[in-house]
Amino acid sequence: MHETYDSEIQRQAAKKNYPVRLGIIGGGQLARMTAIAALPLGVEIVVLEKNPFSPAARLSPDSIVGDWSDPETLMRFAERCDVITLENEFVDANALAVLEQAGHKVFPNAACVALTQDKLTQKQALQNAGLAVPQFQAIHSPEAIVSAGKKFGWPMVLKSRRNGYDGKGNFTLRSEADIPSGWQALGDGRQELFVEAFFPFVQELAVIITRGRDGAAVVYPVVETIQREHVCHVVKAPAQISSDIAKRATEAAQRAVETVGGVGSFGVEMFLAASGEIAINELAPRVHNSGHYTIEACDCSQFENHVRAVLGWRLGNPLMLAPTAVMVNLLGTEKTSGQPRGLENALRMTGARVHIYGKTMSGPGRKMGHITVLENSLEAGLAIAERAAKEIYFGD
Repeated sequence: MHETYDSEIQRQAAKKNYPVRLGIIGGGQLARMTAIAALPLGVEIVVLEKNPFSPAARLSPDSIVGDWSDPETLMRFAERCDVITLENEFVDANALAVLEQAGHKVFPNAACVALTQDKLTQKQALQNAGLAVPQFQAIHSPEAIVSAGKKFGWPMVLKSRRNGYDGKGNFTLRSEADIPSGWQALGDGRQELFVEAFFPFVQELAVIITRGRDGAAVVYPVVETIQREHVCHVVKAPAQISSDIAKRATEAAQRAVETVGGVGSFGVEMFLAASGEIAINELAPRVHNSGHYTIEACDCSQFENHVRAVLGWRLGNPLMLAPTAVMVNLLGTEKTSGQPRGLENALRMTGARVHIYGKTMSGPGRKMGHITVLENSLEAGLAIAERAAKEIYFGD
């Protein structure tokens, strides 16, 4: 009788489609942290990832190993989910449109992804909305880069229109002499490219905006990001800027997410000039590295709010719970095992919250984890976070 009763409950639960099943395309650390936020809410996670040992798949008993560019695999995945979201912007928008046409709920939707996954299209959409962006131009040949250099001046940044992240897909051109190297490094003509004029910034800022299905939005504090070789190393929250600059940065970020019709947590990266001018660097249609600090520092993290937004639930409070927060990324230095070493030493440091992503392999510049510290001052928090980070390395 007991077995029959349990089976009947399970049958009825399945019929009522309970619990909610949130599908995440991509299984890296962003999907992992989203899953960690979803599970306490009773949300079941389904992950689609090419790598069978991805960080997020380990948290999901119902993961699919497959290529998200394959229509059949994507449809099989979608049929297991109530709502689908993205860990990255690399899934072709046309494939997402097919899912939507089949009746599946996808957030952010295909139209939004189409606007944002091509960085040139994204820049055009933001510029057309009256938002400030660095000067840019599509290019199709080395000769076109020479012409752009005469127009914009040097240095410039040569960028892939799609699939670039953490410095991959970017090449700084300091003079005309760098064009052959940059052209070859970014596909030797096999990829669509554009160039962007150098913006003379004094700080790099970022804002996380979470926007719900109904258009309601919450705004996290403006943070400062410190990049090295196009990879984020440190995030300081809140940024040490004037209230006027913070207000204008926040307004620009909100308008950017509204412009592309975003739903979920979006990261908006910006440049701040000495004059106070703000230009949007780029927008990421997903949870973002600049918002990892929100896990400990805010009443409701960017990850939980992303889950709430895509499921159509009321958004949580983005208020910070401490005066400041500092996040330091843990980056790989060589191609080796992803096994963390020195973790016990880092954990001895009071206030250091350590996150290890569970990647099986490390590599130069690869994001393997992060450390967050809440403190009364950014200086104190940064000192603790950097000391803890120095204790951890990856390898056998």
